[in-house]
Amino acid sequence: MIDLTITDALEKLKSRKISATELTRAHLERIEKYGADLNCYITTTPERALSDAAAADARYAAGNPLPLDGIPIAMKDLFATRNIRTTAASHMLENFVPQYESTVSQKFIDAGTVLLGKTNLDEFAMGTFSKTSYFGAPINPWQMERKLTAGGSSGGTTSAVASGLAMGGTGTDTGGSIRFPASITGLVGMKPTYGLCSRWGCVAFASSLDTPGPIARTVDDAALLLSAMAGHDDKDSTSADAEFHAHTPLSPILGDGKKLRIGIIKEFADVEISPDMKRIFDARIADLKSLGADVVEVSIPNVLDALAAYYIIAPAEASSNLARYDGMRYGLRVDGADLIDTYKKTRAAGFGTEVQRRMIIGTAVLSSESYEVYFMQAARVRRLIADAFDRAFARCDLIVCPAGAGTALPLNSDLSPLEYYALDLFTVAMNLAGIPACSVPAGLAENGLPLGVQVVGRRFDDMHVMQLAKHIEQFAAVDNRPTKIMGK
Repeated sequence: MIDLTITDALEKLKSRKISATELTRAHLERIEKYGADLNCYITTTPERALSDAAAADARYAAGNPLPLDGIPIAMKDLFATRNIRTTAASHMLENFVPQYESTVSQKFIDAGTVLLGKTNLDEFAMGTFSKTSYFGAPINPWQMERKLTAGGSSGGTTSAVASGLAMGGTGTDTGGSIRFPASITGLVGMKPTYGLCSRWGCVAFASSLDTPGPIARTVDDAALLLSAMAGHDDKDSTSADAEFHAHTPLSPILGDGKKLRIGIIKEFADVEISPDMKRIFDARIADLKSLGADVVEVSIPNVLDALAAYYIIAPAEASSNLARYDGMRYGLRVDGADLIDTYKKTRAAGFGTEVQRRMIIGTAVLSSESYEVYFMQAARVRRLIADAFDRAFARCDLIVCPAGAGTALPLNSDLSPLEYYALDLFTVAMNLAGIPACSVPAGLAENGLPLGVQVVGRRFDDMHVMQLAKHIEQFAAVDNRPTKIMGK
């Protein structure tokens, strides 16, 4: 049962060939076997999972199942879950148990999913390898003995889904934190249009960039999860009045005489990528041409400036968002000699090095001396990038580009902070523009590790993005079954 996709499992559940309880127990047993070694969960919820599964079985027996009834999922530990610890992978919130449910996790409850637990991540979602987690880094199940990164910040979810410790899960993408980890773990990672999925109840990093989205083994599975997650939310002032309803299997967008213009970003041609990534990217473009797609070059003139703009805007918003963690209302408290000393000691003990670094940068760029020079200039670059994408989409329907430069690196890679930041080069521009992008498995490198490419679309063109991603998935035919990756 571990190798079933969500789509296949739903068919078997509806036909009563398997039960939700059997499916859940299979995943709980696999968590028991591999969970500690992979370190992908911060908190597991076996009792809750079995209760959810029993309720799903009862609905199937009564003939009134919910859309995702009985599907075991993992929830990134950034989404508040009522009466279940929600840590954001930080010492600051190590023992925080919210008394409310995030909109996204509530939507999954309403869809009938089974909650297996809360997955590991970079602290407050700030990082690239999930190494900044207070609970240690999750491990990539591909070539597990090499202890490779599962990516960040949603590395716990990608590790869990790729290894069969969940059938699908949630992530958040602020600068590539769904797409990059998905690309190096052989999964589909969808960053929806900003505002399509509510951020209410999700611990904030950078409010104008944070985008909840699904992680799954197939594009159809990701579309089913996104259908459950998406929708307007009155509690979120940035929530769009838009819906996403996928009918799976997704219909082809190419073939049978259907024409499509696919854009290739000119400025990315000079960015160094691995020979494997170039070979696989060129092969998938050739595949799309074989179905009748026209490939055109488009220009996003400031796309290589996106990284600098992002690492000004995101820390600035983080500095503001994380000001609430002061030891006064919730979370860690370290008493000092007076109020200011308590603030200092609490925040020094509660936040890790990377979070502190970004807060300091953010506070600096928001200072009166730097605001116009740095923050406003970054905001102008952001506008230029968004406008350039609009112009590009006047010449093409969708854009295809790498999701990363190469395969997963060892967790102990000796990279500087700037080198870690540079790994986001192919993903941050889409967050700045607020447009949808989907990373999809595109092939295997010579070393046997997966590589992903991403499909990018106009705002609220999420469905067409996923339809083209499915074509790439079918051509690549990457075998990402958990038992193939790790064994039984």
